[in-house]
Amino acid sequence: MELKTARLTLLIDPNKKVAFERLCAQQDLTPSQVVRQLIRDYLAQHGVQYVGSGLIASESPPAADVAPPGTKPPSRHGAPVPGKRRTGLKGS
Repeated sequence: MELKTARLTLLIDPNKKVAFERLCAQQDLTPSQVVRQLIRDYLAQHGVQYVGSGLIASESPPAADVAPPGTKPPSRHGAPVPGKRRTGLKGS
């Protein structure tokens, strides 16, 4: 099981959402559990491999996720998001 999480926001028809939540409750599952399983199944169906967050140190990430020796991996934080206004910057 992964230890870190990220948020996925999606838009869905309100009536479909209610029906989905009811079905999940009947199966004693949370909507998040079901969506995570759907994503795992979809990735597997298309042969996409990934390394879950929080795995033990002896397991290494796929080569594509490893920075070449002597370089820093690109930061995933602070990159501008299209359509979003950055706030809290010096001088603003």
